[in-house]
Amino acid sequence: MAYTVPKLKDFSAKALDKAAAKLLSALEDETKAVASEGDWKEFRDRWMGRKNGVLTQINVLWLKAAPKDEKKQVGQRVNELNKQVEAKVDTALQRAQGGASEAKLAAERVDITLPGNVRPLGAEHPIIKTMNEIVSVFRNLGYSVEEGPEIETDYYNFEALNFPPNHPARDTQDTIFIANQESKATRDRLLLRTHTSPVQIRAMERTKPPIRIVVPGKVHRNDAADATHSPVFHQVEGLAVDTNITFSDLKGTLDHAMKALFGSSVKTRFYPSFFPFTEPSADVQISCLFCGGKGYRDGGRCPNCKASGWIELLGCGMVDPNVYGFADYDAKKVSGFAFGMGVERIAILKYGVDDIQMFYHGDVRFLEQFR
Repeated sequence: MAYTVPKLKDFSAKALDKAAAKLLSALEDETKAVASEGDWKEFRDRWMGRKNGVLTQINVLWLKAAPKDEKKQVGQRVNELNKQVEAKVDTALQRAQGGASEAKLAAERVDITLPGNVRPLGAEHPIIKTMNEIVSVFRNLGYSVEEGPEIETDYYNFEALNFPPNHPARDTQDTIFIANQESKATRDRLLLRTHTSPVQIRAMERTKPPIRIVVPGKVHRNDAADATHSPVFHQVEGLAVDTNITFSDLKGTLDHAMKALFGSSVKTRFYPSFFPFTEPSADVQISCLFCGGKGYRDGGRCPNCKASGWIELLGCGMVDPNVYGFADYDAKKVSGFAFGMGVERIAILKYGVDDIQMFYHGDVRFLEQFR
């Protein structure tokens, strides 16, 4: 039978002790019956509820009903009972939560002898992987890695690289300019860099010769996306400036790099070209990887090199003396070379991909091949 608070006629210490003992005995019994958080809420409300809780009732039936000369001792006893009830309610909650946790653990018990769930590991994207391989080749030659902003000024992207004001690359048909730049001076107008060469000028401004840097990064050009072009692609450029650097040093460096990337049997050849920031300039070809430089395979013309036996891969040249002036280098005392290559172009050759757009679609079935 549930405990009910009796009305007291006798408020002596003996009578209070007897009434309090019955209350605590009932409290103990009801505490043991709490098995869940639902039981605990009912238990708490029954004993500590503001309207009809046991503590509220003893406050009314015992303390308020006590004669004036007995109120002090009755009040002390009621306060003690309040503390004991609150302590029991807290204990009951801890036990109920502990029981729930134990039941949950029992239900979710893990068999530690079973093999674990292996998380699938990611892999480098083929473009990033190729770019890292290129950078690694030049790091092994003693080059340091430099990076710079993708949003550049006309000065660093063109002017400081000896591009004349009427050069086609300054046209919006070839370069992506930031909008609302008309009020600025031409050299201060912002654009998405078309090559990573601006980083070379920035590095030369900070560092006096000798300097040997390789510059990987993302670049942007106003090209329509197709099998061989993308408006966003990646480049790795290099720069070496010191005393007595010659074109032979450039040829030896790039020949070594191509052999490191494509195998020791690959051959290189250089033929004249033009770039505003180098003089003389050259394009670099490597012997066709698909026909071994023969121009023919499988009984017919090699479609990759168009039967020439060579594949054009990158541009290079000796740094134009005019460029040194923008970095406050003495062109009479130093010389150097620069080169630049498209990462996607090299990745296409290394992995035999025939459409550059496949690198950007994020198709896991395609990317899984390059783990």
